[in-house]
Amino acid sequence: MSSKLRIAGIIKESIVDGPGIRLVVFAQGCKHNCKGCHNPHTHSFQGGELVEVKDIIEELKGNPLLDGITLSGGEPFEQAKAFRELAKKAKALGYNIITYTGYTYEYILNKGKKTEEWLRFLEEIDILIDGKFEISKKNLLLKYRGSENQRIIDVKESLIKNNIVLEDI
Repeated sequence: MSSKLRIAGIIKESIVDGPGIRLVVFAQGCKHNCKGCHNPHTHSFQGGELVEVKDIIEELKGNPLLDGITLSGGEPFEQAKAFRELAKKAKALGYNIITYTGYTYEYILNKGKKTEEWLRFLEEIDILIDGKFEISKKNLLLKYRGSENQRIIDVKESLIKNNIVLEDI
């Protein structure tokens, strides 16, 4: 049985949300409400539409040009179980997984001790772009990020080394 995600939308081919050509899934619902957010329409937890994970996987499989999938938002960690299922199935098909979150890597690890699903989701992610968007640190020259506090983290290496390993993608 396929889980359902509440999403704000999907971009079928993007070159700005990670390297290569990517399918981008925007989670619906976000508690961060960052001032200057690029996607304020994703904040409400009642908006968007419910979509089955299997339908997103079919979308992925239907486009041979795609290199990976980017999970953005809204806040994907607010639906960690269903997004983990999506990430796991996409990885099994050979796609890499990039996830944007307003939470920091450290917070996810600490929160994860209480919420096993957060850790399980984190383990399926290849690259995590963490941290809230901070308008005072906005920088349009940054690659794949909006503000200078946000980091591009190699999740697998960070988990192995028990220390944050930054990635230059």
